[in-house]
Amino acid sequence: MDDCIIIGGGPAGLTAAIYLARFHLRIRLFDCGSSRAALIPCTRNHAGHPDGIPGIDLLLLMRRQAERFGVVREAAAVEAIELEDGRFTVVVGGARHPARAVLLATGVVNHRPAMDPALHDRALAAGLLRYCPICDGYEVTDKRVGVIGTGDHGMREALFLRGYTRDVTLIAPDGAHGLDPACEAKLDEAGIRHVDGPCGGWAIEGERLALDTAEGRQDFDSIYPALGSHIRSELAVAAGARASDEGCLEVDDHQRTSVPGLFAAGDVVKGLDQISHAMGEAGVAATAIRNLLAEQRPLWR
Repeated sequence: MDDCIIIGGGPAGLTAAIYLARFHLRIRLFDCGSSRAALIPCTRNHAGHPDGIPGIDLLLLMRRQAERFGVVREAAAVEAIELEDGRFTVVVGGARHPARAVLLATGVVNHRPAMDPALHDRALAAGLLRYCPICDGYEVTDKRVGVIGTGDHGMREALFLRGYTRDVTLIAPDGAHGLDPACEAKLDEAGIRHVDGPCGGWAIEGERLALDTAEGRQDFDSIYPALGSHIRSELAVAAGARASDEGCLEVDDHQRTSVPGLFAAGDVVKGLDQISHAMGEAGVAATAIRNLLAEQRPLWR
């Protein structure tokens, strides 16, 4: 039996793995290989990397650090978390893995605009398509920026980016922008243009990303999709954990879900979707797991 099984191999899961391994606990980490961090071409607001670091390189360094302390990482997708008599069983590929505690660090998946996947990846790598204005709004300072979104959510992202540049356009992805008068007034006050879609004809033209709108073809230095995301909390919810209407897992100050022994950290929990925040939550969760297990039986060596 493992002391703890971690589900998710992003910054939160790997941070927790490092902590728990250094607590001399027997742990196992399942990683399906779809961390959003791997999609970041270069993060420049992660402390300790003044020249920035690609997300895939950061994950590689964290994996090496975890392996140095004996973390067992398996490339596999978890199918279920079962709970019986206070003990967990994690089901993977038909195999059953018992554990005294489980940490869920499965993150979220961004909803993408309707564009060719290969073009999407090229645009993302070139910084023409961006998903996190908190992460990289600085990089679009004084540039021409488009936001794909509707309603209040699209408005708020456009207003956030207005703090970096005067040239912001909010584009509805599926026709009418769905803005109420209050939203329109805020956009107009900030000098943000808002145009209807549909968004199509995506292409990289020169050094810009271009698309068709109801007002003709437009191109931008960077475009931010503000289309929401899918929160990967299904495993925990199926095991009985409470979640918000959006799917974010509810946790206390020690990252404990409503199911005793089941913890969660990172973007799957409601909060700031940032690498640093996820790593901090993981450190809190790992320490709480260690203390919980010590209450159940001494961890003396």
